[in-house]
Amino acid sequence: MASLLRNGLLRTAGIALVRPHRAAACIRNLSQETSPSATATEEKQITPFEEKVELAPLSGVPEEQLSTRKARIYVPARNAMQSGSAGTRQWKIEFNTTERWENPLMGWGSSADPLSNLAVTMSFDSKEDAMAYCDRNGWSWEVEEKREPRMQAKSYGANFSWDKKTRVSTK
Repeated sequence: MASLLRNGLLRTAGIALVRPHRAAACIRNLSQETSPSATATEEKQITPFEEKVELAPLSGVPEEQLSTRKARIYVPARNAMQSGSAGTRQWKIEFNTTERWENPLMGWGSSADPLSNLAVTMSFDSKEDAMAYCDRNGWSWEVEEKREPRMQAKSYGANFSWDKKTRVSTK
């Protein structure tokens, strides 16, 4: 951290991290220039990486799973047991489940798939964010578009109509 402060990399952010017992002696505003000649030699040009980085060794996911699996990007359906629509505005990523088995000791569902629990924790505000995340990780993906329910217009009197389509036989 001290080398970053010396190199001036955190100078633009105006952030200084110090130990609490030395805070009174070390507090200063980093946005003020100390001397023009000192800061001119400390400033360095930072360029972002343009090349794609191989993620297989970093993420721990085997390479065959990155190349053969396809992610499904979708919006979950509304819970049929409740009238609310919570959790139906977020986009999720899900992978098709590979071999699963029941654990003989406890009866739990088990899998050797490292990507099987990703949909439980990952949610995105838009499908573009989810697609960009899949592209960054090198996954192939398909989008399942959101289906809006069509509401049929009917009157209150239709609840009490004596029509063949609405009558239910008791025999």
